[in-house]
Amino acid sequence: MVYDTARLIPTGRITSYGAIAKYLGSAQSARIVGWAMNDSHRQDKYVPAHRVVNRLGILTAKHHFGNSNTMKRLLENEGIQVVDDKIVDFKQHFWDPSTELL
Repeated sequence: MVYDTARLIPTGRITSYGAIAKYLGSAQSARIVGWAMNDSHRQDKYVPAHRVVNRLGILTAKHHFGNSNTMKRLLENEGIQVVDDKIVDFKQHFWDPSTELL
């Protein structure tokens, strides 16, 4: 369910581990969502894990992309500005599955 939700994040938008956990009915399970995202590269169907960041907009999982700049580059290719590993205008780009997927 974590991967299915992540696949729904629109291009140019981001969400947080906690927002996915809350949407799935387990608001206290942000860490579990993070662990799942760390393993997303093993899925048969593509998961846009680069669009999932921590609640402050920080690219805490950037080291899971093989290169410390890959996550940033993927986000910037979608029009999201990143400075010092943090999303600029986080609230503007934030996608909340609990409100977007009614």
